[in-house]
Amino acid sequence: MPGRCWSTRLFRATERAQTRGGVHDIPLLIDFAAPSSILRERDRASALPIVGNGPPGTFVVFPSGLRVSLPTDQIVFADDTAGHARVGFGGMQFVESREGRLVFVRVREMVPADQLSPARSYTMRLETQWVSSVVAGGRPVWTSAAASRREEIDGADRS
Repeated sequence: MPGRCWSTRLFRATERAQTRGGVHDIPLLIDFAAPSSILRERDRASALPIVGNGPPGTFVVFPSGLRVSLPTDQIVFADDTAGHARVGFGGMQFVESREGRLVFVRVREMVPADQLSPARSYTMRLETQWVSSVVAGGRPVWTSAAASRREEIDGADRS
């Protein structure tokens, strides 16, 4: 259901927006292709101690029903009020665009290790068609428009 905005306790996006430029302070910001929305599973309280289960899942959802899983523990900002998902990550870094995928790696943990799943992934790969832009440190590092232009140029060079 589109139209939500949330941020974790680690990074209050709304407070920072008022004081230091908001989303420009987020280390890695990914704008997903429109239309898309964010789905966050509910935290399930349990009387039993569950060790190493990690936080509830977070997904970007597309109209086709495709759900793209994201590393919830790395998310410091999430908003889908503009008709597309926009997600900020605190400890992930953009590595490259390779073979139609954007590759990101975990460079630091955002929460204590005892709150994380030992089976967590250290690499996130996103299909380029799911993403419209990637901003790292306030600077654009990848855009779908630039990627399309590169494909057109590469195709023309082969003719």
